[in-house]
Order: sequence, then structure tokens, then C-alpha cells
Amino acid sequence: MASHSDTLVVFFGATAGANGGKLGSDEREIILLVWQIVDLHEKKVGKLHRCLVKPDTLELTDQSKEETGLSLDEIIKAEPLDKVLQQFQQSVSSEVKCLGRSSYTLCVNSPLIIRQAVHPEASKKNLVLPESFFSFVDLRKEFHKCCPNAGPVQRLTLASMLECILLLLCAKPVMHIFLSFIVSDHKFSCVETIKYKFDSGTCSKTEPVDSETVIRARGLPWQSSDQDIARFFKGLNIAKGGVALCLNAQGRRNGEALVRFINSEHRDLALERHKHHMGSRYIEVYKATGEEFLKIAGGTSNEVAQFLSKENQVIIRMRGLPFTATPQEVLAFLGPESPVTDGAEGLLFVKYPDGRPTGDAFVLFSCEEYAQNALKKHKQILGKRYIELFRSTAAEVQQVLNRYMSTPLISTLPPSPIMPVPVLATPPFLPASSSTRDCVRLRGLPYTAGIEDILEFMGEHTVDIKPHGVHMVLNQQGRPSGDAFIQMKSPDKAFMVAQKCHKKTMKDRYVEVFQCSTEEMSIVLMGGTLNRSGLSPPPCLSPPTAYAPFPTPPAILSEAALYQPPLLAAPRPPQTTAHSPAHTLAYYPPQPHLYMNMNMNYTAYYPSPPVSPSTVGYFPHHPAGASSVLPQPGALVRMQGLPFNTGVKDILSFFQGYQVRANFHLLSWTNDQHKKTFHGL
Repeated sequence: MASHSDTLVVFFGATAGANGGKLGSDEREIILLVWQIVDLHEKKVGKLHRCLVKPDTLELTDQSKEETGLSLDEIIKAEPLDKVLQQFQQSVSSEVKCLGRSSYTLCVNSPLIIRQAVHPEASKKNLVLPESFFSFVDLRKEFHKCCPNAGPVQRLTLASMLECILLLLCAKPVMHIFLSFIVSDHKFSCVETIKYKFDSGTCSKTEPVDSETVIRARGLPWQSSDQDIARFFKGLNIAKGGVALCLNAQGRRNGEALVRFINSEHRDLALERHKHHMGSRYIEVYKATGEEFLKIAGGTSNEVAQFLSKENQVIIRMRGLPFTATPQEVLAFLGPESPVTDGAEGLLFVKYPDGRPTGDAFVLFSCEEYAQNALKKHKQILGKRYIELFRSTAAEVQQVLNRYMSTPLISTLPPSPIMPVPVLATPPFLPASSSTRDCVRLRGLPYTAGIEDILEFMGEHTVDIKPHGVHMVLNQQGRPSGDAFIQMKSPDKAFMVAQKCHKKTMKDRYVEVFQCSTEEMSIVLMGGTLNRSGLSPPPCLSPPTAYAPFPTPPAILSEAALYQPPLLAAPRPPQTTAHSPAHTLAYYPPQPHLYMNMNMNYTAYYPSPPVSPSTVGYFPHHPAGASSVLPQPGALVRMQGLPFNTGVKDILSFFQGYQVRANFHLLSWTNDQHKKTFHGL
């Protein structure tokens, strides 16, 4: 389409909802299209065409009825949008041909009808628009260029422009020159274009990004790609590589994306699409900053830049690959029906900084057909693992590489809002919170595994375990969860254990070993997750109401304060000792990331030393005068969820290896709910 044509098609439209400056903001369909040809060379106008359009939703707002003068009965009899667009194309082409011309340019008094109405609706209905709808001139901008004193472009209307022309015509004959420029010279310099498709690309972290051009879209379907997002914003021009899908701590999409437009005008129009729909989901649109965009989409890796240097490629992400997978095995898995661009060079394996594979890879395909064939292999088996395949973006490639090549994500996690609840644990067993990665997590232990099994599993690395550094994790029912945390003497020792013992076998089960810090250990104990893909914080849950008797948050509680009636009918009076003169029970003071919530996956763990419980006592002796959180003669522990037929021997067996004082109560209920019976030893 020539940018300077001697034939204009003046174009106007209205929707079933808001019109004027808010046209298209309420996602209502088009109900009226009007056009007329203007021959600038002969200074003539053609026939005025006015066509009604039948929307899918037969409903008109009062504002639309008032502004258009149309009724629902008239709209019902009209043709749908695709038929009207065909009629427009045939009518305009015929008239232009009669004038002996080969091209024309759309002229509108506002870009809203094109950008916010025609293109979005055609995209949703899968309609192919004529080429003429991808370029147009805005009469207001042309007028403002000639008459800059007429006011801001956004406030110009046909009436105000006409009034300005008449005033200037009476006061200044020079206005004739302006009219001659518009009608005769017709050199429109403000031709606007609409991109046919979104251009993917890379973004450097050093590239300046104007915050007035960035938005955040929230509520996206998890499987949506950058092309789907570009389609949602159809009619607006997104910058090259300007769609960045956001990922959560596990590297999965979280339903948000940052979108960068070519200028602030398009960004402002994008904000008007707040709560418009993508399929059955409504999408929230908010302002964002250039810094946020660069944090997600920016990258510095030369490997990624080289991988993404091939333009117009479809990117597919593969997840769950065997760690031993080779490029040849991946190519064979995809098959000849989905050839990878440049063979092995079209594969990018994601690795940790030390070179270990993560199980993720990105693949380039030269066309949509090859990519579709590859997606058909979603959840098919490679080796002994099923492989997940998803559409991806250049920004996601950058984000995933940045995530795996960076340091642990602990520092970027927001403070946990969970209210602390006192934990029955002592400082020698509950290490201080630290980001030093001197711990390892064992996951997948046999439920029958004990301390000796773990020591045997670790073999020669047992000597590098800190005293009292083995911590077994129980689930909500008080049973082994299959997890354990071990404190090593240094981060190097923890790294070596994770490397040497990962996926070793214990009692016919392979055990996963991850290096971590005490901070990460605490978050997992609160209900978060930790694996080789990263760390995810626990869900933000409030303490259960059943624990309302706890003060918030006491450093030391008396036994009577903890077990208030009716939990214990007659609590024993506190006993004073040399270590704790005023309290029977003391609690480990709340620290960041050290909480217990009964609704979490993991509750408080019981500590165990890295030696045989038959040879070394579990509770160390404190020197005289030292502060102890485990005062003599012992600590009171409440057991909840016991089987109804539990007896004294069962409890003693449960605590085998621990120093248990022969002083405890079994609480039983009679038929009368108000009576309780206590049995003690």
C-alpha cells in the first residue's frame, strides 16, 4: 500500500457500547460502518456507504442507541461483520478502479475504530482483514501538524477542527494554503501502520526501556505463548521481543506477562483493554516499569544471543529430559516429521553453573507445521521419563537461563507473612537461620529408615557431619515423611555429598540429595518445596484457630499457659529449677523462617545426632549457669492423633532411644463428654 495515495477512503464506525473517546474499551462489537471515497486529484467525493453490522450478542447500550440512532430491530436484520467487510472491499475496489487508480488510503478521525475495534474483533472471529486496514492516516494528527494551536490531538473532534478552519478562513487568508495542502497536495506525513505479526527477538539488560511503554498482563492461560498475547493486543504495535512471560520459583508460568509497546500512545490504548477476554478468561492490564521488563526479559548470555539470532523461528520448550540425554537422542525423539533448525545447533540445553543438566531444553523450528508436529509428542517417553513440550518465547529462554545460572533464590523471596508459633525445639538442634549452603536434604528415604541407615548411606562423608546435625522430618500425622536434613561442616562438604550421594540406593529406593541452606531447610519445614529446579516458598496460611490460646508471640510459656482448660483438667503446678527458676517450659524464640503451622505439609521435626542413639544421649548436658531451653527435669510434649487403642508400651516403643521420664498422662474420654480420666505412670 502506497503511503501517499491520491485516493482517500474516509472511514467511520460505531459499536454496541461505548463510542467516541472510549470506543472499544468495553469490548462491545461493531454495529455500524460508514465509508466514502474522496478523489484528491479531481477534488470530488463518491457515494456515501452506510452498512449495519449484526453482532453475535444482540444487545445495545442506551448510550449506543442515543449516539447512533439505531434500534435492536434494525441490527437483527443486518449482515455479520465478515459479510460487511467483503462488501466494503468489493465496493471500494470497484470505485477506485473506475477512477483509474490502483491504490487508496484509509482516513479516520481517530485511530480507535481501527486499532481498538476492527482489528481486535476480527482477530477474535478469525477474520482476514483487507490489506488496507494495516495502514491509515489520522486526520487529527494531519490537522494538528498544520494548526498546532488548535489544541491537543486527543481533544480534536470534527466539529472543533471545522470551527477552527472557519475562524482561520475569515481571519487569515493563509488558511487557503492549508486547505490546498490537504485537498490538492495530499502529502500525508503521519501514515500509521499496524504490524501483521509479532516479531520475536532478544533484549539486553543494558538496553534502555521507557517505563511509559510497558504493561503487565495478569490472568493469562498457562499455555499461552507470546503470539497469543500479541493476538490479544491486536491492532497495537508491540516492540520486537516485547513479550516476556513471567515464571514462578519452579520455572513454570504464573499467568503473568510484561509487554513492551513501541510508544506510550499504544501503551495507553493497551490499558483500555483491562479485563478484556482471552477465550473464557478475562485479562487484567496494569502499568509496569522498564526495570521490571528488563528483569524478566533482559539477558547477557552470548550462548542465548547466538541461539536466538535466527529470526522467525518457532521456539518449543522441553522439560523433564533425562540428565544423560544427548542432542542426537533429542533429535531422534522429535523425529523426521519435525526437523530442528540447523540440527543440533537448534538445541539449547539448560545447565547449572557447574555444567550439570537441569532437564530443560529449548528447540528451534523453522515453521509452525514442524512445531505442531513436535507438540504432538507431549508426554511421550524418552528413556524412562515422559517429556513435556510447550510453546516458548525468546524472553522465556532468557529468563530460564538467568534463573539457573544465578545464585540461590533465597535473597529474592519476600518475607513470609505467616505468624510464628512456638516450636518445641532447642537451639542445639535447631540451627540459626543462615544463607550459607552447608546443609543437604535427603528426599525419598524409606519410611523404615533410621539414623544408622542414613550414616551407612553417606559412607565416608559421615565424618563431615556436624554434631547433632541429622534432622528427620515427620508429617502431620507424626510419621516419617521420607525427608531428612543434614548439617555439614562446610558448604564444600555439602556440595560433595550432593554430588556423590544423589540418587544412591537405600533399601531398594533411590534417594535424592540436594544442597541447601538452613534458610531453605526452614522454608521446607514450613511447607515450601526444594528441588534442583529451585525453591518455592510455602503457601501463606494463618495459624489454625485451634491454637488461639497461644499468646503472640511469647518467648517463654508456662505449662499452664500452654495447656489451658479444657485441654488439661488439672495441670501440674510449675516446678522451679536452677536452670529455669520461674518456668517449667521454655521455647525457642521465634526467628525469621522458623515457624510451625499445623496446616503445612511438614510440622516440627525431631532432632537426632549423627551417632547411634544407644551410645550417646540425645539431650546434651549444659554447664552450670548456662542458659538452657530444656530445663530439668525435662520438657512436656503433647502427642496428637494417637490410635484409639494406643497403650503405654506403644508410646515407650515410639520414643525408643530417647530419654523419656516415666511421668506422662494418657487422656481418655468416657461416654459423658464432660468427664475426663487420666492414667499415669
